[in-house]
Parts: sequence; C-alpha cells; structure tokens
Amino acid sequence: MRPAALMLLAEADALPPILRRLDERDFNVPTVLPGWTVRDVIAHCSGAMSHVVDGTLHRFTPEDNEADVQTRRSWPTGDLIDELVAGYRATAHAIDASGGLLDGLGLGEWVHGGDVREALGRDDAYISAGVEYAIDLIVERSREAEVPNVMVTVGAREVTLGVGVPVGRLTTDVACLVRLVAGRNPDEWSYTITGVAPGDLVLFT
Repeated sequence: MRPAALMLLAEADALPPILRRLDERDFNVPTVLPGWTVRDVIAHCSGAMSHVVDGTLHRFTPEDNEADVQTRRSWPTGDLIDELVAGYRATAHAIDASGGLLDGLGLGEWVHGGDVREALGRDDAYISAGVEYAIDLIVERSREAEVPNVMVTVGAREVTLGVGVPVGRLTTDVACLVRLVAGRNPDEWSYTITGVAPGDLVLFT
C-alpha cells in the first residue's frame, strides 16, 4: 500500500479516539487555519475525503472548502466523526489505487490532523502516527511543485527538497519541517535556514 494511504489508516486509528473523548466545547477551539475551529477542520477533512470516495473532486479553492464545512456545521458531532473515520479508510484505498495522483491529498489530510492536535495542545502535533512516511512524501511533493533545491538535515536524515541547482540549506526536526512546508509558521528557534526564505518551501496551505 502506498505511504500516503498508510498515513490515513494510521490516522483513522489514532485521531477519532481523541475526538470522541473531547468535551463539545473543545470542538470550538480556534486552529492555526484562519477562521476555522477544530470542528471546521474536521469538517473540511471529512468533506474532502467524501469527494474522493464519491468521485466528485472539486478544485479545493477556499470557496469550495468553506462550502464543505458549511454543509456540515449543523451535523451532530458524532455523525461528523463517523464520516471522518469512514472517509479515512475509503480514501486510503482510493489513494492506493490512484498510482500517486492522490498522494498529496493524503499528506494534506494528515497535516490537518496535526492542526487539530496543535489546537488541542497535544505534544504529537505534526509527528503523530504515520509520521515515518511524511519526509519521503514531502520530498516527492517538493519536486512536483519545483520548489528551490534545498539540502535538508532533518533529525538524523539528509534529504533534498525541490529541483535544480542547490541554493539553500535547512536544519530542523520533522515537526518543524512539516510546519514549514505546510505554511504553519514554526518558531524561529526550531530551524536554521540559508539561501532561501521559509515561504519558498511552502507546498500547500
């Protein structure tokens, strides 16, 4: 099974139990995504995966994403979590069958799980189950996006982001790397970068 699919299966096992233990008010906690609460991020993830499963993919513009969230705002929380769980598992199989075309979506869904964990104050934000696949997927996506070539020391690994002649160097840990490529504004003390600006490495928002 493709790594992006395995990430979603890991998330299907790890995130829903956390969500089911929350108080209802916890779903109203703001996240790093402007204007979206924990519940809204969950609704976005669930909506995106429902489009994969139904074969109704849209362009994932801010307007498209907000419409998916708005559709689910009146749902009981339990129903929303149930749809999320089913979406993880069905989308994992769709990713595996896509031959790589949906890998970016799988990585994005996993990152959103990090957004939820961060809002809830958990220590495993952006390093939760499935993180072992994250670096390789980030490398692949950076090449597809043709970001500047940056040599990266991430923990004990050395990888190269982007394409072309090397122009920069980054030293960080896995959680910070995920934050950087996802545009999540990591603390400046958590990385050192030369030759490029942090914004040059953003792959998706």
